[in-house]
Amino acid sequence: MGVIHVTDRSGQRHTLEAIEGWRVMEIIRDWGLPIEGLCGGACECATCHVFVAEEWIPRIYPPTEEEEDQLDTVVTQPTSRLSCQILWTSELDGLEVTLAPTGS
Repeated sequence: MGVIHVTDRSGQRHTLEAIEGWRVMEIIRDWGLPIEGLCGGACECATCHVFVAEEWIPRIYPPTEEEEDQLDTVVTQPTSRLSCQILWTSELDGLEVTLAPTGS
């Protein structure tokens, strides 16, 4: 096990225990933070949009074309990702993400 650090929409930082092989969206949701993930992780809705801390971008595999297509439907930043498409591994221990504003 390890942790991810999540900054919620009000700016509060949370440190959450993470489990190997779980999607970052699932970890955030299961700890009770407000992330929708309406499609359940199928990369079809972009309601699990997060901003990954810049220093973590090189450690995460690049988005697929399918993920990029979904990100095109929301207001993004250069570090935008869908948290349902990031599988947590021990190499991501300490990962930092911020929940994107609702509707973006």
